[in-house]
Amino acid sequence: MTVHSDVLVVGAGPAGLATALQAHAHGATVRIVDRRAERVRPSRAMMLHARALEGLRPLGVTDELLSRGDTTPEARIHLGKRVVQARLGHADLPDTAFPHLTLVRQADVEDVLWRALKARDVPVDWGVEFRGLAAFPGRGGALRADLRLADGNFPGANRTLGNPHEQGLEQHECRFLAGCDGQSSTVRGLVGAEWSGAPYRVEAVLADLELDGPLDPGLLHVAVGSAGLAFLFALGEGATWRLLATRTADPHAAGPFGQLGPAVPAGEVARLVQGSGLEATVRDVRWSAQVRLQHRVASRFRSGNLFLAGDAAHAHSPAGGQGMNNGILDALNLGWKLGFASDGGTHPELLGSYDYERRLAARRVLALTHVIFFGEASPHPLARLLRGLLPVSAPLLPVLLRRRRLTSAGIRLLAQPFVRYRNSGISLEGTPPAARWPRPGDRLPDAPAATGGQPARLHELTAAPGVHILLEHDAGWDVAGAELAFSGRKVHVHRLSSHPGRGIVAVRPDGHVGFRCGESDLHQLRAWLRLVGAVPD
Repeated sequence: MTVHSDVLVVGAGPAGLATALQAHAHGATVRIVDRRAERVRPSRAMMLHARALEGLRPLGVTDELLSRGDTTPEARIHLGKRVVQARLGHADLPDTAFPHLTLVRQADVEDVLWRALKARDVPVDWGVEFRGLAAFPGRGGALRADLRLADGNFPGANRTLGNPHEQGLEQHECRFLAGCDGQSSTVRGLVGAEWSGAPYRVEAVLADLELDGPLDPGLLHVAVGSAGLAFLFALGEGATWRLLATRTADPHAAGPFGQLGPAVPAGEVARLVQGSGLEATVRDVRWSAQVRLQHRVASRFRSGNLFLAGDAAHAHSPAGGQGMNNGILDALNLGWKLGFASDGGTHPELLGSYDYERRLAARRVLALTHVIFFGEASPHPLARLLRGLLPVSAPLLPVLLRRRRLTSAGIRLLAQPFVRYRNSGISLEGTPPAARWPRPGDRLPDAPAATGGQPARLHELTAAPGVHILLEHDAGWDVAGAELAFSGRKVHVHRLSSHPGRGIVAVRPDGHVGFRCGESDLHQLRAWLRLVGAVPD
């Protein structure tokens, strides 16, 4: 007997856990496996942006994430002897409920998502390694994955081994397989994707430290030197401070990219802190690791019913805190599509849209992080010169940073406002268009609204899994009747008494507009809902 699920997720990092949560919320049965024997591991990422928080909100995990993070972060920028204050919370971003950077450990993000899955009885099996596919029938057929157990015994449930002659081997049958297994992805090889890009000439050093010196506690400290930037987060997991710094990479170093590598000698950690210009000395190094860095993107994110997400699909530098966020956005895009497609139909446009939408987004984000990382850490003479000039401009920085518009623009940029899916096969414009709303493929911004005369926000109305239909005030439908017409799937209908007109807007589960029409044309709307699998054909 073989174990079954609609979706098998390989890898239980933020991308894998979020994919599973989103797919389950939209109707799929899901199982997750991860080769790690232990659930808890040191964090690599330390930041969530507004776009990821917005996407996770319908899954009911955002409040817990915010409770574990710092939503009003302050930074001290050290430019030689001068220290400049920067406030990174409460930016002027009226179109989001999260107008700030959120400093939060990756370990906390993973724990919150894991607990949400556990509450929904979605299994996460640790110490279980994906070895490959026993059968790959191609489009429309079931996949049979070979899984090997670390100790030959499954945790918990009664599961039958697919090959009783090889202890610890199981075959798991699924409709879809999501490869969220990191930069050394096994699934990427099965997808047949090229891994285009190159390694960086610098590597990251992470360390949990106790420091002596006049550093303000509980803040983010950024030291700017000609050799690069050093960050001290008040988010250490084994000590007060977490250091993120860069140094020249050994071109002959071995080991996987993007993973926590060997410990860094305490003397080298102390040298990095001293060389950064921070007025602090290292008293104790509780933990450290080096991380090899690269910039790459897979040439495809899908082959048949195999999909890539997160670090398996794209590799970033740590600049701008984009890696974890981009993986979560992959997951939120992919998960609802796998959930809706688990009804047994083929759904070619829906499933094909993932590769187009997220590969384009990955290229744009990779370009952003590459530029930022050049300025932060590149050993190129021009980058070193620019960093060396920053202390000279230190008197201007307080004036610039007091301009909330500039700070807000930076925070908005990191939240990826440039990611949209206008040319996707599931972004449809009705006739006539509802021109007052964002174009299909664009993110739905948060904005004031009212339903039944009661004030609300658009993101409050859409904060539940599923497709949300927004009816303008005079759209010719009864809300209860419309919801009945779409019963059997997660389709929610809201009449906006605050928005005059006869138009309709369909918002995808990941917060993007999928369809808009200037008239309440049920036939056009139903055609789009069928296209994305939200209602039966």
